[in-house]
Amino acid sequence: MSTPEKSQRTEQEGAIKVGDTFALTVDRMAHGGEGIGNAPDGRIVFVQGGFPGDEVEVRVTKAKKSFAHAELVTVLQAGPHRVASSCPAAELGAGCCDFAELNPASEVGIKLDILVDQLHRVAKATDIPDIETINLNPQRGWRTRVRLGVDEQGRAGARKRNSNDIVHEVACSQLVPGLVDGLVGADARRFTPNSEVIAVIDSKGDRHVVESSKAPRGRRVEKVTTVIEGSGDVVEQADGHEFSFPATAFWQAHIAAPETYAEVIREYLKDCPHTVGREPLGWDLYGGVGVFVPAIARSLGSPQKPARVISVDYSPAATALNQSDLEQYELDVVSDRVEKVAAQLPGPTAVVLDPPRTGAGLDVVSTVASVAPQRVVHVGCDPATFARDINYWNEHGFQVQRLSLVNAFPGTHHFEVIALLEPGIAEEMLEVSESEDV
Repeated sequence: MSTPEKSQRTEQEGAIKVGDTFALTVDRMAHGGEGIGNAPDGRIVFVQGGFPGDEVEVRVTKAKKSFAHAELVTVLQAGPHRVASSCPAAELGAGCCDFAELNPASEVGIKLDILVDQLHRVAKATDIPDIETINLNPQRGWRTRVRLGVDEQGRAGARKRNSNDIVHEVACSQLVPGLVDGLVGADARRFTPNSEVIAVIDSKGDRHVVESSKAPRGRRVEKVTTVIEGSGDVVEQADGHEFSFPATAFWQAHIAAPETYAEVIREYLKDCPHTVGREPLGWDLYGGVGVFVPAIARSLGSPQKPARVISVDYSPAATALNQSDLEQYELDVVSDRVEKVAAQLPGPTAVVLDPPRTGAGLDVVSTVASVAPQRVVHVGCDPATFARDINYWNEHGFQVQRLSLVNAFPGTHHFEVIALLEPGIAEEMLEVSESEDV
């Protein structure tokens, strides 16, 4: 006769635990850039650095009831997607290029699978439109701005994955040529210990290097403590306009991204119907320095009479300077948090929102939906929070009409998604229409 204690011991026999090593085959990729395989006890295992088809030896770092996380010990047999590393900093443990050993030809397909999976599971989407894929070039040497950590010896470099340790010996392959010359490497200058160094090469080819204090994990510090090189105010060109702002303010990292996003927004807003009884008005939420303002204004209005735009962003660095190139537009800049002020704004014809990695969230989606824009263009930089927001949009009667996956961070698991949403036909209206047809 078995006892509960004996049954429990039997169930635990062969169960994996932290520190165990074993071999597995990576079957597919998860959101966050980890490969997925199965442990000997059947549990799902997430493996950082594993790609589909790889046979790898792993060591368990976290074991839960139904899944585990593991670090890659060695590649026993490389799968069809694995190539030699493209990033010397990543080879030393930097957290910059987690797809450095993934064949660039496989990258968009893998990211597309991840996006579709998130839309099915998180957004509960059953009818996903064909997803356009946009692969930004160049694939290496694309990043025009970088935040470097500084160690206690004053050496700057990329931080190691899940660590504050610095890889200071070599630079990441994402960076445009010359971005960190003399800042990273054996003969590089030294900086204030434990600070952050921001380096930017702007559209004029000028390099700006500034120091700021170290940001708490998951947050961004924009105050410049020391200007080391250049003026500290960068000049960027995109969509036929020039923008000037502090080096610490947000701007898309990939050299081709701002122009590409503006083109997609213009395409998505083309021929947008106007709301009856309203003057054409666009909301530019999380608008930064206003790079999307021209596309919104001209799409909702005309070249001769662009529509009015309200741009909202809480970043002082982004909103402090007036952009002279935007003076030709009827533009109101609101320096505040979107969730705080959106409900106070006049009703828009269309809304463009580009929230941070945490997404827009239910409150913002609810507010935007309640003012009944004709179209919404939602830009997301994290597939999980993007899919969550899409679910909120669906719950509020907005449906995805078009989707674009933009591979704006080559060599990493990150990508951007741009969705066009429109209000669906209300069920009661549909019932009335059907009854009239009868």
